[in-house]
Amino acid sequence: MSPNLWIDIAGWIGVAALLVAYALVSTRKLEGDSPLYQVLNALGSLLLIVNSSYYRAFPSVGINVAWVGIALYALARWRWKGTRTSADV
Repeated sequence: MSPNLWIDIAGWIGVAALLVAYALVSTRKLEGDSPLYQVLNALGSLLLIVNSSYYRAFPSVGINVAWVGIALYALARWRWKGTRTSADV
């Protein structure tokens, strides 16, 4: 298989992950701050970064880097919130 095909597959999987995340939140199957939503966003955006970088679509790389950063920040907050005890509040 050619490298282009693998890059294209990565891009399409990334698109699918972002669309699934958006659909689940829009249909209220997931909350916008849920870990699964954030993981789907981070994974989808990482795969789109690979695809966009390969094809030199740098504006798309930029927005997806921001998207990953937001998702990782939300996951870190969720993890930090989960490790706190009632005595910490």
